[in-house]
Amino acid sequence: HRLYYKLLLYSLCSKSESITINNYDKKANFTVCDRPLVSSLPPSSFRSSSQLSISHGPVFAKVNRREGAGGWSPLISDRYQWLEVDLGRRTQITAVATQGRYGSSDWLTAYLLMFSDTGHNWRQHRQEDSLGAFPGNSNADTVVQYKLEQPVIARYLRLIPLDWNPTGRIGLRLEIYGCRYTSDVANFDGSSSLVYRLSVRPSWMTTEIISLKFKTLKNSGTLLHAEGLRDHSLTLVLEKGKLLLYHQQGVSSPSGGQLLVSLGSLLDDQHWHHVKLERLSTHLNLTVDKNTQQVHVPAELNYYIFFSYCYFINGLKLHRVLNFHGCMENLLYSDLNLIHLAKHNSPQVTVVGNVTFSCAEPVSVAVTFTDSHSFLQLPSLTSWSSGVAAVALQFRTWNKVGLLLTFDLPQQDGTVLLYLSEARLRLQISKAGSGLNDGQWHSVELNFRQDHLSITVDKDEGATAHTIIPLPLTAHSQLFFGGCPAQTSSQDCRNPFKAFQGCMRRLTLDDQTVDLISVQQRLLGNYSHLQIDMCGIVDRCSPSHCEHGGRCTQSWSTFHCNCSNSGYRGATCHSSTYEQSCEVYKHKGNTSGHYYIDVDGSGPVKPQLIYCNMTEDRTWTVIQHNNTELTRVQSSPERNQHFAHFDYSSEEEQLVTIIGQSEHCEQELSYHCRKSRLLNTLEGSPFSWWVGGPGSGQVHTYWGGALPGSRQCACGLEDRCLDPSHYCNCDADYDQWTDDSGLLTHKDTLPVRSLVLGDIQRPGSEAAYRVGPLRCHGDENFWNAAFFDKETSYLHFPTFHGELNADISFLFKTTSSSGVFLENLGIKDFIRIELSSSSEVVFSFDVGNGPLDVRVQTDLPLNDNRWHSVRAERNVKEASLRVDDFPPATQEAPADGLIHLQLNSQLFIGGTASRQKGFLGCIRSLQLNGITLDLEERAMITPGVRPGCPGHCSSYGLLCQNQGRCVEKANGFSCDCGQSAFSGAFCHEEVSASFKSTTSVTYILKERYEPSRNSSALPSFIYSDITLRAENVSLSFRTSQTPALLLHVNSFYREYLTLLINKHDELELRYKLHSSRDVEVLSSTVGTLADGRLHTVTIRRLADTVSVQVNTHNTYFTLCHTYQESDGSDAELAGLTSLGFTGCLSGVRFNSISPLKAALHHPDSSVIVTGPLVQSSCGSSSPVSPYPAETTHSLSGTRMDPGQPLVNTIRSDSALIGGVIAVVIFVTVSALVIMARFICSRKETYRNQEVKAAQPEDGHEFPFSSQADSPSAPNENQKEYFI
Repeated sequence: HRLYYKLLLYSLCSKSESITINNYDKKANFTVCDRPLVSSLPPSSFRSSSQLSISHGPVFAKVNRREGAGGWSPLISDRYQWLEVDLGRRTQITAVATQGRYGSSDWLTAYLLMFSDTGHNWRQHRQEDSLGAFPGNSNADTVVQYKLEQPVIARYLRLIPLDWNPTGRIGLRLEIYGCRYTSDVANFDGSSSLVYRLSVRPSWMTTEIISLKFKTLKNSGTLLHAEGLRDHSLTLVLEKGKLLLYHQQGVSSPSGGQLLVSLGSLLDDQHWHHVKLERLSTHLNLTVDKNTQQVHVPAELNYYIFFSYCYFINGLKLHRVLNFHGCMENLLYSDLNLIHLAKHNSPQVTVVGNVTFSCAEPVSVAVTFTDSHSFLQLPSLTSWSSGVAAVALQFRTWNKVGLLLTFDLPQQDGTVLLYLSEARLRLQISKAGSGLNDGQWHSVELNFRQDHLSITVDKDEGATAHTIIPLPLTAHSQLFFGGCPAQTSSQDCRNPFKAFQGCMRRLTLDDQTVDLISVQQRLLGNYSHLQIDMCGIVDRCSPSHCEHGGRCTQSWSTFHCNCSNSGYRGATCHSSTYEQSCEVYKHKGNTSGHYYIDVDGSGPVKPQLIYCNMTEDRTWTVIQHNNTELTRVQSSPERNQHFAHFDYSSEEEQLVTIIGQSEHCEQELSYHCRKSRLLNTLEGSPFSWWVGGPGSGQVHTYWGGALPGSRQCACGLEDRCLDPSHYCNCDADYDQWTDDSGLLTHKDTLPVRSLVLGDIQRPGSEAAYRVGPLRCHGDENFWNAAFFDKETSYLHFPTFHGELNADISFLFKTTSSSGVFLENLGIKDFIRIELSSSSEVVFSFDVGNGPLDVRVQTDLPLNDNRWHSVRAERNVKEASLRVDDFPPATQEAPADGLIHLQLNSQLFIGGTASRQKGFLGCIRSLQLNGITLDLEERAMITPGVRPGCPGHCSSYGLLCQNQGRCVEKANGFSCDCGQSAFSGAFCHEEVSASFKSTTSVTYILKERYEPSRNSSALPSFIYSDITLRAENVSLSFRTSQTPALLLHVNSFYREYLTLLINKHDELELRYKLHSSRDVEVLSSTVGTLADGRLHTVTIRRLADTVSVQVNTHNTYFTLCHTYQESDGSDAELAGLTSLGFTGCLSGVRFNSISPLKAALHHPDSSVIVTGPLVQSSCGSSSPVSPYPAETTHSLSGTRMDPGQPLVNTIRSDSALIGGVIAVVIFVTVSALVIMARFICSRKETYRNQEVKAAQPEDGHEFPFSSQADSPSAPNENQKEYFI
């Protein structure tokens, strides 16, 4: 079975950009290509737009020559002049040098370079893909040389002056440097091809390359088709000026196959474009000009798209695309030059059809309308007096709006306008065509008759519109293309629309082609702001500068990125809209929930939705997988092992990054067993194992809670296994349920990717396993900081590479008013961020267009020793700077300026290379293009810089709410909610409970006693929070009951405070500060409180002044003291207590004591709860029912072993988090009892008598204290609080 291979090349028009590489690049690499080319040229090689005199002619424009007038000068010095040099053949050009005219004040200060192979269809040379002028001279004698970044292959060079000495005129002497260029060229006419065959199967090669250069005027065609084994094939196709690579199976497949990659744009411009297709192991690289894109080939296709095992066919008309019509050059397959072989009649290459070995280039003169002042004016033909006329043209543009053609009708005092509007072509009231701003060439034909007009767009592919409005033209009519002259009468040219920006070509009047070269020479018509004999259209979306899937659209002068639904923002969709970790979200004040996390910021990893669990002391990142529940494994004699694979909700790159930047990660691994062994013995092979770690992971034979490599479980490590002879409980092989459970905490082994259980086939074997979600806390990047304590100190890092996109973010705090945060220098370029004053940050840089500053002024000082955030971004469109939440500042980049930031020095942090303007303070979480710099590591070895930076509560302390206290930590802070009635990461979660009439909660506060020097049984001080002169009470409630007792506080001495809703549905506060006084009743005017809605009450008393706030309404009272013999308030209070309270209480706080929170979260000897008490979400502001429905979950019909694990049941913690309490009936009381003593502060005699009654005559009066309660306090001094 003989294998044979053939390669066929045909024409394909596609949009793409590429680097020009010739067949002899390898040889050229060893040859210096800088020979002067102009000095030996004959006079016929020089042309110019004009000359001041014969002695100022272009033939004298040779460097260091003094013949004639000492150089070339045109008749008029303007930007329409040019000097052209014909090098005689295509040449490799590496540099250009200019010099002024000898002995004069005439020289150029800036110029453009154009190149061509034919003397037509010029192409402007670009610097860094931008349209930029080249620097000229500063005097008439000095020679200034400009070396091209990439050599240019061309025969003709045209230099266009842009600026010149303002006190002189245009004067030029020129030199061009380069060397000879040799190549093999083939011309294809659209029906011809080359076929390459291999009769012997070649050896395997790790790399194979097909490369070529092509040029064409056709925008579609098939360039290359390669077929391999099993009918797999690759096809390289030019479609609408773009190059597309298809894969398909079956040569005769009616479909185009699978599109692998699309690259390039505007490739039908009749200029050479370089294409390289490279196979590297399992992927393909497609390069078009300067742009390369990688395509990963599926594994099953890798061997079938192997070039050496396939044959290539050229000339088939695949998927309705025509064959290539144009020229190819230096067609190389590995080291074989196929065009050279075909030219010399090699049997390996067959010529099909008419293939010639020279490039036949049709002349097509285009004209470029560059700006709003561009126009082309042409006279009409004398034959138009008969009323019959025709005008045709082709155009291409990116703009949706623009005037194409206008002329007036003197006989009717009217005007005809042919224009683009919203990418549709319109003529007066008629319209045709759509989507005409796609950058492709479109044809327009106007045909006039005396009473008829027709307009045709794109001939057969477009549309035709007709009108019967008479449009008489005369021989004196003037046609204006693209726009109108700046100064003209309204009768000559009227343009109510935007001027056209784009290219036109093939202008014909009555089928006669307009000689645009005569127009250029001012021999025909008139024009302004045109570039004739070239199409200067640039595809600013190829390659696209829009990152992360942003959609690129463009106009003539700029492009725009649509970042919607990408997760990124900015002019180029560079910066992520999401934070990089849960830790960052927490420090912005966010609570637990699902958040999008972008672990590498502006890097390639996509954002992922992740659950962040913000606890009081840690911030957990929780990553779920496809099975986190306890899963039963039944014994089965048919299978020896059970396999479980875990797919995580996050992508691989994100998993690895999260684990790497976290301080700690853990994952639960549990095995519940009954007659199912786990690891057996240390000597035997393990029955079970798991795979974990980055990538595909590694096999591990230890279990949760043990050490890596130990082949043990947690019980073996702690020496507490059921059978001391084994290292796992399950290895005891008991006929009863037991388990081996624990946490895997070594980050190198996480996450768990799969699990294999082996001992499940024996009769009676039962098992269940659980692999919990991956949980990580801490963000080492977010807290990575350095403290700079000297102005001359700094940290240095390798050069920052942000040529096209650079984003820099960090946090700082300082007491200094100025200092440099960051600086990186190049030869001319630089980038710097500094604090210029106490309220201004400046972002400065230069990419070759001159220094640019972006400044943000703040309303508040930045040297307040608090953390402030800075984010700077620079891309090809703009530069922006944001400081904290102040309005950002933005500066647009020049439309056609230089775009590459070229740096070469070290990156300095906290200072500069000159050791001036150093920064004093802390810099934290410094990230450059999503990569965090390890400041702490460098600070450890750098004098004047210390790692870390304490003091976070000054910045984040306000996040602690509701009397929560900020606690400093080495990395961050936490909120201590011990003195708050609330809980949660920021003491923001209300602690609520639903009450019915039969549950009681009692909180007992005992006075501390301390033996004195004179007595061992006297009180030393009273708990300071239960002050004699004041108290602060706050709570929230929701009820429909009236009357209802909300809060009652009493003491052993029959003093009390009662808060209730009276029978009039009003809030009522009762004070009794002495057993012999009247009860003082204070009523709030706020009514309708028993409406089932949440209400908040705050009570503050200082001596006799009481403030009562209900929701937002404040009322102030003054207590009056009257005495009574007896009252019936106790009986009334007892009656209210018997009714109980039905509803919700939340956030109950008495001074620093939170009795309801203590009962729910910290039950101890101070709290007595009668009946079940379960936390509820009834205290939330939304009107939910305070009585959740009862729900139970059970396994019906299953007899449970006492040690058997429950599988597939609803877990109680998730129910609590969701706010739905299951299996619990709330039974509550209206009384929270906290024993406290209230003594009238204005009666010092009463207090003195009280003290004397409690201690002997020589006893002391003790001050208040804040110490904790003593458990040895006697019962008669206890205070009780009732809710």
